[in-house]
Amino acid sequence: MRKIIITASAGFMALSLAACGTTVTERAATGALGGAVVGGAVSGDVGGAAVGAAVGGVAGAATTPRR
Repeated sequence: MRKIIITASAGFMALSLAACGTTVTERAATGALGGAVVGGAVSGDVGGAAVGAAVGGVAGAATTPRR
């Protein structure tokens, strides 16, 4: 139960940072940071943080509004 609470909290924090930034680079950076936090919290190791950073960076870059 404790792991679910930690994961949900980390996910909420990551989602709150998802809209930070206006350029592709800024959104990719905030997505990677949030992903690393969530990945590290869920897996408890550096490998999980690296995977989370990669996924978060791609997701952040993909959500940048096109003008």
